[in-house]
Formats: sequence, C-alpha cells, structure tokens
Amino acid sequence: MDLARETAVSLLAQLNSGSITSEAVTQAYLERAERLDGQIHSLLYRNPEASIAQAREIDARRKAGQPVGKLAGVPISIKDVLCTKGLPTTCGSRMLENFRPPYDATVIRKLAEADAVIIGKTNMDEFAMGSSTENSAFGPTRNPWDLERIPGGSSGGSAAAVAADFAPLSIGSDTGGSIRQPAGLCGVTGLKPTYGRVSRYGLVAFASSLDQVGPFAHDLADTALLLEAIAGHDPHDATSVNAPVPNYLATLDTPLANLRVGVVREYFGEGLDPEVEASVREAIRVYEAAGATIKEVSLPHSKYGIAAYYLVATAEASSNLARYDGTIFGHRAADISPKYPSEKELPPLILMMMASRAEGFGPEVKRRIMLGTHALSAGYADQYYNQALKVRRLIRNDFDAAFHEVDVLIGPTSPTAAFKLGEKSSDPLSMYLSDIYTITTNLAGIPGLSIPCGLTKTGLPIGLQLLGAPFAEDTLLRAGRVFEKATDWHTKRPSL
Repeated sequence: MDLARETAVSLLAQLNSGSITSEAVTQAYLERAERLDGQIHSLLYRNPEASIAQAREIDARRKAGQPVGKLAGVPISIKDVLCTKGLPTTCGSRMLENFRPPYDATVIRKLAEADAVIIGKTNMDEFAMGSSTENSAFGPTRNPWDLERIPGGSSGGSAAAVAADFAPLSIGSDTGGSIRQPAGLCGVTGLKPTYGRVSRYGLVAFASSLDQVGPFAHDLADTALLLEAIAGHDPHDATSVNAPVPNYLATLDTPLANLRVGVVREYFGEGLDPEVEASVREAIRVYEAAGATIKEVSLPHSKYGIAAYYLVATAEASSNLARYDGTIFGHRAADISPKYPSEKELPPLILMMMASRAEGFGPEVKRRIMLGTHALSAGYADQYYNQALKVRRLIRNDFDAAFHEVDVLIGPTSPTAAFKLGEKSSDPLSMYLSDIYTITTNLAGIPGLSIPCGLTKTGLPIGLQLLGAPFAEDTLLRAGRVFEKATDWHTKRPSL
C-alpha cells in the first residue's frame, strides 16, 4: 500500500485502528515531495524535522489513549498567504520574503487543535493576484498532469500539491476563483465557503470583502472533513458569522430529496471550449439520470462580473497593500537615490517608500494597485468604484432569485483546460477571463464547489462547478456527492 496515495478519511481510519502511524504517513508524503516537487514547484517551504516530530507526538498520544483531534496525524499543506507563527509567510512576494509572523492565523490554530501535520507552505500568485501561479516571485508552479502547463491560480501550489499527492489535504484562499479554478485545472476538489463561514484572521488580505479560506482534497468526504475543522465563528474577525457548523461529513451521503439543479444559461456562451462544454453537459445528464430536476436559469448581470470584480478587487488591493512601504515590515530598499530628475526634491522617506515598493512588488501587483488607486481617486470613485458596488448588488439579487427556483447551480469551472506556461502572460485581459465563471460567486458571497468531471483528449482535467445559497455548504457537498457516486473522475491521478 502506498500511503501517499490515500485519502484523508482512509488514513484516519487506519491511524485510529493502529495499523499505521502518523510518522509513517508523514514520512511517505515528505519523501514523495522531496523526490518529485522539483518538477512541479508546488511547495515554497518544508520543515521535515518539525513535521516528523509533530507526527511522533501525535502517535504517542494516540497510543497512550489520550484525546486527539479530528485530523490527528493527517498531513496538510498551507497556501503561503496564511500567517504561521515563526515560519515564512511570503505571499509569493519579494516584499515579504523574510517575514516571519508573530502569531498563527485562526485557520492554522484550528488545524493545530485538530492535530493536522503541516508539511509545507505552498506556492501562489503574488499576494493572490493571478490565475496561473506564474506571478510568484519564486518561480511558477507546474501542472502535475502536464508540466508544460499552468496549475491555475492563485492557489495553484495548493491544488498541485494535492494532485501530485504531496499531501492529501491543502488550504487555499479564493478571492475570484482562486480555489475552484486551480482545483478544476488540476483534477481535484476545491471549495470556496460562504463569506464569513471561515475566519480570515491571519489571512494576508488581497480584497477583504471577497477573500475566503477553503479546502482542497481528492474527494468530497475529505473536503467535508477539512471544512468542518476550519469553519466556525471567530471574534478576531468582524466578518465571521456566528452560526453553528454542521457535521458535513456525517450528512454527506444523506440523499437530497427532489434535488433541483439550475443550468446557468450565461455559462455556456462564447469562449467556452467544446470539450469542456461536452463534459459539463454529460455531468448534467448524470444528474438527470439520478433523478434530479434540471432547469435552465439566467443570471443576467453576470456579464458585468469581470468589470465589477476588477474594480472592487483592485480598489481594495490598493488600500490593503498601502501598508507595504518599507517602514514597519516587509522589504526595504537599500538604494533610495532618485531615479528621475523630478524626484530630486523629494524627502528621503518618500524616496525609500517608492524604491521599496518598486523592488518588492511584481508587475501584476503593481498593475492592480494602479487600477485600484485610479478607481478610488477623486473624480473617478463615483464613475467606477461606486458603480461597481451597485452592479455587485444586482449580481447578488440574481443569485437570490435563482435559489428560489433551484437548490444548486451548475456550469463549468473554467472556460478551458489548463493553458501552457507563458501563453497568456502578455495578455492580462485574456488571463482575467480565465475566472469568468467564478468571480460572481465572490461578489455575491455565496459558496462554490469545483469537482472533477472529465478529461480532454490530451488528458487534461475538466472541472464542474456547483454553486449554492449562502451557508448551504451541506447542500452543496451532498449535491456534489450525487455526481461523485455515479462517476470515478475524482479517483484519477496524474502520472509523475
């Protein structure tokens, strides 16, 4: 038995029975990552000694009959955007290359309470800004299914780590599709919870009204298990909702009576790859065969989603990233000499800030800061940002109306399978359109799930997206389980 190819639920059963140890499991994943991650570059940081020591301590407690957490001894990787006390938290940026947070994010604390074994921090687009994990200051991550292609982004490292079996579970963040899109392109399961379901305390902010932390796994049982461990109210996060967390795993196989599935008309238009559409249409037929009622629904304002998102998100990014100026923490430039004649009269402090930000941020982050600053500037805020907020409300109204008619919405996760590295780097708009089916979910604050639903003729994964009403993650997981029980796409693995 290859321990590094098991699901978390399977590993837990064996760990609890005493047939395997957490040390053996952790060692298996670490050795696999050591052997193969040079090809993929999904992990930015590993500390094998600490991971093994933690696994041994959990084994000792389990053997002694002491209480252990619900993830006791299961390895997990963490997107490098969540603060981990004393460990690197770079956000894929030179700006934070040497940052070691003095505290743990709430999600990290919850994982520690659940006794999960953190085996590494994963690569990502810088400050979570990107759809391909090519924007990392530390080099791109490659797709385990085809090393010449991208894994998606911005949580590409987390998705690739699960797809390549470097960890059975991983944590990502989703601001406009950054969990679901890489999950779809890497052939794994990814869930963006409802905004407020999982604490954002200790998540380095990109766009605070859109960011949400969520799980990656191979199947829905593992996804349910991990969501249950990280969800819940947190007084440190003012946007965290004080609502009970259901036992997602216990209800996963409970049938949904009279399941109503809404096929979103706007998700099957221009730009959708024929192979992707064929797989999604086949998935809809699977639901129909399982007894679900299929109904076409419309989200008429979704066509404005890209424009609204890239105003709201960049405006919030501009504000959030203003703190990185070289004065308190982060990168500080050594050479602050004026670069242009117009800068010669500026005070040294201003020159230092300018030089630090110029050196610390990459091109995509600078692009989004400038877009957001312009959208918020005097004379333009009403024309751009405030208009985008009105459109955001209309998008949420569309979803609310749709969920009065159906239980879940269905469509493709991404318009295409994974594209080649560098293919869209010089065309930002084309890159932004990679998230065309995912961004409205964040604008509306609702939960979204991506599960594998097929492979292209060239063997690239295709993702199926299911969307649910606010805080209806249990319904979303159970609806996804209907498809998972009828197919075996979630069991497919890349050859490495």
